[in-house]
Amino acid sequence: MEKAIPEKQSPFATEPVGRLIVRFAVPSVIALLVNSLYNIVDQIFIGWGVGYLGNGATNVVFPITIIALALAMMIGNGGAAYLSLKLGEQQIPAAKKGVGNAITLVTIVSIVLALIFLVWIDPILSLFGATDVLRPYALEYGYIIGIGLPFMMISAAINSMIRADGSPKYAMFSMVIGAIINVILDPVFIFVFHMGVQGAAIATIISQIASFAVSVVYMPRFKSVQLKSDAFRLDCNTCGNIVTFGLSSFITQFAITIVMALTNNLLSFYGAASPYGAEIPLTATGIVMKVNQIMIAILLGIATGTQPIIGFNYGARNYKRVRQALEISLIASEAVSIAAFFIFQFAPMSVISLFGTEDDLYNTFATMAFRIFLMLCPLTGFQTIAAVYLQAVGKPVKSAILSLARQIIFFIPAALILPRFLGVAGVLWTGPVADGLAFILSLFFIIQERTHLKRQHALEAKAE
Repeated sequence: MEKAIPEKQSPFATEPVGRLIVRFAVPSVIALLVNSLYNIVDQIFIGWGVGYLGNGATNVVFPITIIALALAMMIGNGGAAYLSLKLGEQQIPAAKKGVGNAITLVTIVSIVLALIFLVWIDPILSLFGATDVLRPYALEYGYIIGIGLPFMMISAAINSMIRADGSPKYAMFSMVIGAIINVILDPVFIFVFHMGVQGAAIATIISQIASFAVSVVYMPRFKSVQLKSDAFRLDCNTCGNIVTFGLSSFITQFAITIVMALTNNLLSFYGAASPYGAEIPLTATGIVMKVNQIMIAILLGIATGTQPIIGFNYGARNYKRVRQALEISLIASEAVSIAAFFIFQFAPMSVISLFGTEDDLYNTFATMAFRIFLMLCPLTGFQTIAAVYLQAVGKPVKSAILSLARQIIFFIPAALILPRFLGVAGVLWTGPVADGLAFILSLFFIIQERTHLKRQHALEAKAE
């Protein structure tokens, strides 16, 4: 029978919490930031090489990549949370089974999703708001992106578990190598070979294949568990735990797809009745959402980098270290989201100009979109940390409720009501309304958790 490494030898239990968070969060931030930059880099080069219609087409395809990432993060983050908790509880066979099952599960799910998208691509693009003008570009881009979905999903899922295994730098490298290849190939295919949106898509999947290869190479090198064939054989209970632990990550990402599909359709409908037309609001708001994803990637990097630290110490009942990790991650995330707020509010054109030169009408709407939609983005950091913390300590129901609150419970009613009175601008105001209400709920949950941690720490201290 396999024996666990004694808790006192684990850096999760002994190393200063602040230093641990830096060691794990920085590579995690870089890895997730790089992943989010795939689409941003495409948008920048397409903006200069094709124009805003090309960018509008990629915005229509973007929700399917979010769905893919949602499923990958559900399985990958769920597997990582399961691994961390089982290591903290010193249950090595269960930890090994969790990693193997997560890899098998994401492989099956990724292939099925790619097939569904490629077979029904036309109606799916209509669902995501494709107009007749944008459809030809979206089909060219979407078919190629669909082929690359399994590589992207498997790489992202394994990446989460590599971080939980204590190798955040390797996880970072697997993402960075893909990003570098993407940045090199994008201008080659777009400007040298004049392949337009097709070239951007080909560059993206080549880079995803590179990241996939680096991630797969790590599998025999896991430090905390030894993966053998029996670990990959699916077990219903293990898969159930993985999905449950990762449910919050799935809801957070998948809800973005629902939000984007609804928002795209509302922007097209109300935009057509405004001076901006249908395509300008759809394209400009899509860019705002993708730029916002950069901030969210940094916040998720801090959260997922902290996750194994929280999960291990919660499993080991070291509640003081759990509380320290929570507090440090909250401070760091708020600093990031406040810095982003100042950029979005006071220098939006510095961001907008990266995506090409457009007319005054486009720039006016894009500036308005940044300032209104992201008005309360400083609250996003708190919400993100709260959701991932609840996931890390094995409270997926609360985490799922928190994730649903911002993207579904508060956002959708606001999106359906406000545009009736404010027109196309009302679609933008749904952002701050949802952020404000979700913050109140997340604050309530975190106050509950901090009270619980203090109580548990006091009980442990008394027992000693």
